[in-house]
Amino acid sequence: MEDNVAGTDTTDGSTSPTAAALGVDMGLEVVTLPVSDVERAKSFYQSIGWRLDIDLVVNEDIRTVQFTPPHSPCSIQFGKGGTAAEPGSAAGMILVVKDIDAARDDLVSRGVDVSEVRESRPPGFDSDAGRSYFARATFSDPDGNSWQLQEITTRLPGREWED
Repeated sequence: MEDNVAGTDTTDGSTSPTAAALGVDMGLEVVTLPVSDVERAKSFYQSIGWRLDIDLVVNEDIRTVQFTPPHSPCSIQFGKGGTAAEPGSAAGMILVVKDIDAARDDLVSRGVDVSEVRESRPPGFDSDAGRSYFARATFSDPDGNSWQLQEITTRLPGREWED
């Protein structure tokens, strides 16, 4: 007995399902952080060693400050007139590092309150794989926007884009 089920094929007829599944190349380059005090936020991100890309004052109501973490393809922006989000409401942004202990020590030496490194491994993940993906530490900026350091030394399969 055969099942007679109506098709739900929504492809565009392309002969390359991989290309259709990927869509158009897009790069996440900037994340907007809501802050209450632009100068305090600017001082904080400078103090942790991030590169100041721009501090653009358009007028008394519009100002954009942009920083980039060392060697990151993504930057942060904050200022005045850029978001209606509540200061400190950005949560769980992840900074990937190769050595979480060194990254934590660096931030602590710069005066940042960073949690201890914690490992959390879901069931079924062998501890022989090291702590890549499973070691994390957290900190917040002066407004309470929260960050996570995550150690990744070996990428899981499928985590690299193919050209």
